[in-house]
Amino acid sequence: MAAPSFGDDAAGLAGARRGVRRAALVLVAVFLVFPALWTLYLGTTDYRLTGVAASEPRFVGTGNYRDVLGDGDFHRSLWLTLQFVLGSAVIGQTVLGFAIAWVMRDRSGPVRRLVEGLVLLAWILPSSVIAFLWIALLDRDGGTLNAVLGTPGTAWLLDHPMACVVVFNVWRGTAFSMMLCGAALGNVPPSHLETARLAGASTWQTLRDAVFPRVRGHLLTSLLLVSLWTFNDFTPFLITAGGPDGRSEIMSVYVYRTALGDGQLGFGAAISLIMILINLMIALVYLRALRDRGRGRGRARAAHAGAAEEAAA
Repeated sequence: MAAPSFGDDAAGLAGARRGVRRAALVLVAVFLVFPALWTLYLGTTDYRLTGVAASEPRFVGTGNYRDVLGDGDFHRSLWLTLQFVLGSAVIGQTVLGFAIAWVMRDRSGPVRRLVEGLVLLAWILPSSVIAFLWIALLDRDGGTLNAVLGTPGTAWLLDHPMACVVVFNVWRGTAFSMMLCGAALGNVPPSHLETARLAGASTWQTLRDAVFPRVRGHLLTSLLLVSLWTFNDFTPFLITAGGPDGRSEIMSVYVYRTALGDGQLGFGAAISLIMILINLMIALVYLRALRDRGRGRGRARAAHAGAAEEAAA
């Protein structure tokens, strides 16, 4: 019996790869393309959970989208969501995550393990457990925070709902930025930091001149992912339910209330599609910044190579 040839093995491997690609395309179509097309269709109808529109939905074209863009609740929800993303993802998680990674970069032993363990614990705990802990912390009558501060009766979730949601999400999600920034700081040559120290550079000057140029790509990646996750996050619903009076109703909660609470699936689908477009715009901004960074590094390398050639000549 003849042994299989190299060509037969290559053909079999190529066939296996084609099978994997087809399976991947099927999964993408089932879990991404079809839901997106279904959402697009629902957004052009008056589909509802109950009533006549549930069995015989009417085609309304762009009517839902016009209604969404003219809805005051949508404007308020979008503004609150932008505050949530800016305060929680951009200023909170990314800055705090980088700060922890920077402070812990040269430390070892139990202090570093304790800090990283506590930060990671907040990230890996189930959302329902975290929400219960924060409700117990911020409770007006028997809350831990009021007991520590000596401010009995202060209703944090009622008086400052958006601030509570932002701090809650920063505490919950900082671990990702910390780990990504920690890995990025490992790529900074110690000689650069030592040179900056010997030159008498301040911490800010060291970060600006020696660190940020080398970790900018990692920071932009962290900002992109954390911003998109935060924009679509539904967990704050577990501690405020969008209240009081809609003062913490970010867009994910607004979609939930509209589509499932009020039963307006068509209107809710239109909001969801607009959310997808906003996410796409956020991603394009970050990707443009990453592309500009790549071009800048390419020009710098070309200039350096040219200078080296001139020096050699």
